[in-house]
Amino acid sequence: MTDDIFDRIREDHEKHRTLIELVEKTHGDSRGRRELFGRLADDVRAHAHAEERVFYAELLEAGQTRDKAGHSVKEHHEAEEIIEELLQKDYSSSGWLNRFATLAEELRHHMDEEEQEVFALAGKVLSAKRKKEMAQEFDRLKAEEKQRLGKKAKAA
Repeated sequence: MTDDIFDRIREDHEKHRTLIELVEKTHGDSRGRRELFGRLADDVRAHAHAEERVFYAELLEAGQTRDKAGHSVKEHHEAEEIIEELLQKDYSSSGWLNRFATLAEELRHHMDEEEQEVFALAGKVLSAKRKKEMAQEFDRLKAEEKQRLGKKAKAA
């Protein structure tokens, strides 16, 4: 179990970086590409939703973190739009690969910015106790969101 919200988010970021690299190594409309991208898409979306409801909801309330938090939430929404687009595209098309490259670049930028800038600001407004509580809330909400996404995929 992770220590605090920063540890929990970093853990997910490492998983996302690895999945991005693995998807980048796939070719065409292969089972591997579909599986790996599906895992990345579901985890990134569940992560973003839980992060917004737990972490960013509080940072949007605090004056010194409001702007950076708003920027990060906007990046989540942009990434989600690209994910939805990629889920509808032909996985073997050059357009899919080009759009995935854009998503990968945006996700890497977002994760780096979050770890290097947002965490530094958030550390000034969140108590150690609150950061630990947030990790537990994040885990619960992310699990609920992954379950919801799984049901949505089965219904499609």
